[in-house]
Amino acid sequence: MDDGRFIVTPKSGSQVISTYAVDNNNTNARNQASTNNQPLTIRADLQEYNSNTEVASGRGNVQLSYPSGQIKATAAQAQFFNRERRIILSGNVYILQEGRNSIRGETVTYLIDEGRFVATPKSGGQVESIYILDDANGNTQPSKAPSTPNLRRSN
Repeated sequence: MDDGRFIVTPKSGSQVISTYAVDNNNTNARNQASTNNQPLTIRADLQEYNSNTEVASGRGNVQLSYPSGQIKATAAQAQFFNRERRIILSGNVYILQEGRNSIRGETVTYLIDEGRFVATPKSGGQVESIYILDDANGNTQPSKAPSTPNLRRSN
């Protein structure tokens, strides 16, 4: 009986690397992406792909790269749902987007067509997001603090 699953385990001390094509023909996905039709790459200690459900899973020291969404991530586990066009990362998740914005949480779901993240913390914890904002002049560097005026002593 063929259930459509492929399970790949690496040689001792190495990881499995898998690459998946993500079609960005959806208008919202195109607007979110600076470079279209670049593959999603998952590195992990163990990977499984089910060709019937089109779900790819990686477990252990997961590293994910999705250039079309300008996303790099690390986690304990990752699942890519091709039909639903979503990625679920779990276990000490760290995501870096556009090389400057970041999210940390226990579980993060990325909805590819919407370009949206949904993050949840560990029980009793919080999610941390850091966004680098451009100032009104388009600068991303922090502005220099104004000078403190000289104070005059009065006797």
